[in-house]
Amino acid sequence: MLLKDEVELLSRVSLFQGMQPSQLKLLAFTSKRLTFEQGDMLFMQNDPGDAAYVVLSGKAEVVIKSHDREVVLATLEKNAIIGEIAILCDVPRTAGVRAATRLETLCIEKEHMLKLIKEFPSMATALMQVLAERLANTTAALSECRSELSTLRGA
Repeated sequence: MLLKDEVELLSRVSLFQGMQPSQLKLLAFTSKRLTFEQGDMLFMQNDPGDAAYVVLSGKAEVVIKSHDREVVLATLEKNAIIGEIAILCDVPRTAGVRAATRLETLCIEKEHMLKLIKEFPSMATALMQVLAERLANTTAALSECRSELSTLRGA
């Protein structure tokens, strides 16, 4: 894939939509293109947050270990960004991510991601929107689980 193609793909990611083409070109140039085969782990739960990934093609599953079993929290597809929370909060990964299919990504290292956020305030706003949406989805899922648990306890 050519640099201009990667710039085009990055421009479709909500997080980067406020950036100029020249800025996207710099982002694409400083990122590493990585391919994962089905079943490969991008990273494990509790790993250090050293990079974020943009899905170029394929699907990835967000997984956590809970009581000795694995739970798939979400499936992410093209244009999704993965792993940004651990970079921003400087905490271990809150979940693992596995390639559900053959997966092509752009890997953005932590230092580049933080530099971009400082340089482009619109990116920080977009990132807050992505995180707020994830929080809302998680809250809704937890509420649904709580309701189901209450129903089971009452039965």
